[in-house]
Amino acid sequence: MAASSNRITLGPLVAAIDQGTSSTRFLVFNSKTAELLSHHQVEIRQSFPKEGWVEEDPREILQSVYECMERTCEKLTQLNIDISNIKAIGVTNQRETTLVWDRRTGEPLYNAIVWLDLRTQSTVERLISKTPGRNKNHLKTGLPISTYFSAVKLRWLLDNVPEVREAVESNRALFGTVDSWLIWCLTGGACGGVHCTDVTNASRTMLFNIHTLNWDPELCRYGTGCFLLRNTGSKPVMSDHGLLTTVAYKLGRDKPACYALEGSVAIAGAVVRWLQDNLGIIGSSEELEQCAASVGTSYGCYFVPAFSGLYAPYWEPSARGIICGLTQFTNKNHVAFAALEAVCFQTREILDAMNQDSGIPLSQLQVDGGMTSNRLLMQLQADILCIPVVKPSMPETTALGAAMAAGAAEGVSVWSLRSEDLNEATCDKFEPQINPEGEQTHRTLHTPYTHCVKVCVWMCVQRASSGTPAGRKPSRSP
Repeated sequence: MAASSNRITLGPLVAAIDQGTSSTRFLVFNSKTAELLSHHQVEIRQSFPKEGWVEEDPREILQSVYECMERTCEKLTQLNIDISNIKAIGVTNQRETTLVWDRRTGEPLYNAIVWLDLRTQSTVERLISKTPGRNKNHLKTGLPISTYFSAVKLRWLLDNVPEVREAVESNRALFGTVDSWLIWCLTGGACGGVHCTDVTNASRTMLFNIHTLNWDPELCRYGTGCFLLRNTGSKPVMSDHGLLTTVAYKLGRDKPACYALEGSVAIAGAVVRWLQDNLGIIGSSEELEQCAASVGTSYGCYFVPAFSGLYAPYWEPSARGIICGLTQFTNKNHVAFAALEAVCFQTREILDAMNQDSGIPLSQLQVDGGMTSNRLLMQLQADILCIPVVKPSMPETTALGAAMAAGAAEGVSVWSLRSEDLNEATCDKFEPQINPEGEQTHRTLHTPYTHCVKVCVWMCVQRASSGTPAGRKPSRSP
């Protein structure tokens, strides 16, 4: 009794599960102040059975959520914070990653196929060949036909995994993205678990009509990255420059959906792990910043990390990465700087496309996520975009957004989303530190990077036309 009487009462608490490609986190916030009270993080292992294949174990994903929840609650208890005041849990997740499991046993029927996976390229090419004019874009979904999205991964599972096909035929199979898998398990699993998703995840399956906000019967007969979104309001804006049109949010059954233009970069933060694990030239993400800062330039070295093809605005899944511009003077520090520049240049390409689609130039870029702790990267991004980059002092805004939506849900209503009730967020602002001549220099630097990207695309076209295996030198130059 004495221990419980000493518990701190903070009012309603709201939690968020942040299940990403490389890690899982559970975070608890004070709904009155948006203060992050406690959290825990567990890394997720990826497997690469074949070149271009990326998988994760659904059981490990689920166990990581359980572990994060338990450890976070233990930390709150040690702080004398009453965990019974957690009134709702929101979910934010790696979106297009695809799972199929048995509704009767609760067992996954195959590993989760991660959004980066390229095994469905032949399926994509077959679908594109059936569309008028071989048009990659689909007006119903707002998405290009690409290996990125869930429908083609589901088609592969149906065609290649007997257990999945048999479960479908016997009405035992459940399909979903990671949010569906977690919610089903956390609400009872095989003993009455809720099989659901929301419009934002549904809109990334290629099976969802973003105009009617319903599953589309015609579409259903198909069988760590960097993402830039621009809110376009209550009407979807279809892109003419290689971007996605997606559902940004819908905060209530009777509330209108808000849409966004989105550009997706397959490899951003993952390039840090590649430099660390594959090349061994850095020991940590902090060391990447130190190496890059020690030289302050790539010295003409350009890095296109197209490990899983090129996403927005090119949508060329067969492209492969290159590092070029090497001289005898180039060392690992220049490569580290080029890796950071690559993230910035890819963001620049998406931002340029967004400005063209919307007709209204973006005045500043708001950022969050793990890479925002790299101050050199933030300053470099501001200089290359020639606009301010705004980073919140509390970087977990993705999880915070999920928690706010959960806390504001009908029947919970412990978090007000009215602008007058929201606390002012403190931010770091990175202003472009360049003069007009410097701005032109950065625009000039972006041009050779674009040429390098075009070389990546050219190489994949040459391989496709000549049958040249990846890694062998093509017979001609572009």
